[in-house]
Amino acid sequence: MAISFVNVGIAVDDLEAAIAFFTDLGLSLIGRDEVSGEWADTAVGLDGNHAKIAMLQTPSGDGQLELFEYIHPDAILSEPTRPNEVGMHRVAFQVDDIDDALAIAARHGCHPVRGAANYQDVYRLTYVRGPSGILVMLAQDLTKT
Repeated sequence: MAISFVNVGIAVDDLEAAIAFFTDLGLSLIGRDEVSGEWADTAVGLDGNHAKIAMLQTPSGDGQLELFEYIHPDAILSEPTRPNEVGMHRVAFQVDDIDDALAIAARHGCHPVRGAANYQDVYRLTYVRGPSGILVMLAQDLTKT
């Protein structure tokens, strides 16, 4: 059986703020839509499913992020995910300059969970609490600088 990675989907409480955050980090908005109807109910498993969606892509084209904001049923706000919780908890991006990426994140009110760390002089990395509480890992490859 052939399998390939398509995207990571993340529900957000403010689609426009999430789009602004990720496009400022360097992703490109490649599409937007509003989805609803029987097919959406069946695919997602929610009756009356209605959401605004946006698809973003990395500059290299090898990764996509699907953001969605529920119109119906109402979004369920929860505590922000912690790094040690079981289940999906973060999305990661490699950046050329982690300090620049952190400055961009800060302009959106998004800050590191603790700080940037040096991993064996190979990577400098951090977890940032992004829009809607999303954990975003930023990593700079120190072997390329």
